[in-house]
Amino acid sequence: MTDQPDSPLAGLNLDTAIHLRWVLRDVKAKRTKFMQVSPDDITTLIERGLIEMRDEIPVLTDEGERALDWG
Repeated sequence: MTDQPDSPLAGLNLDTAIHLRWVLRDVKAKRTKFMQVSPDDITTLIERGLIEMRDEIPVLTDEGERALDWG
């Protein structure tokens, strides 16, 4: 049996982790053009390496893709 690495959202309270997973889904689906994402959420996800900004648009990193597949 292999050890599964911790979720990139580990250490956050459950409500925050769930909220940020939804933000990641919105980023992946490119819904951020229609829905404003909190600057605090953007900062948290950038600091965790889950998104990056390209031309002022948030996009998932490879780690962000893995975070959505995690679990």
